[in-house]
Amino acid sequence: MTEGALTLHVQHTSASLLIQENADPEVRDDLERFFSRLCPDGDRIFHHTYEGPDDMPAHVRTALTSVNTTIPFQRGALMLGTWQGIYLWEHRTHPHRRNVVAYFQGE
Repeated sequence: MTEGALTLHVQHTSASLLIQENADPEVRDDLERFFSRLCPDGDRIFHHTYEGPDDMPAHVRTALTSVNTTIPFQRGALMLGTWQGIYLWEHRTHPHRRNVVAYFQGE
């Protein structure tokens, strides 16, 4: 395929996909700190703690971001901006195995 769109979808409720700056790793760290402040693990407001104190905060962080994204491509290359990268953002404290579905549409 040379032209069309790629849709990525993460099949989980406590991880996100996002397009963000890819040049400075501090951007990822700052986003993590911001969301940790906005929705801290162990916050007593949450009753859903079945899998631990990071369980419900991870779901909220996912609700505030996205589980899918679509990127156009031309001449076989993704049309990302100079500083953009695609990230699978894990919202749980410990790593989990995640599945990402890729769907290509085009010619």
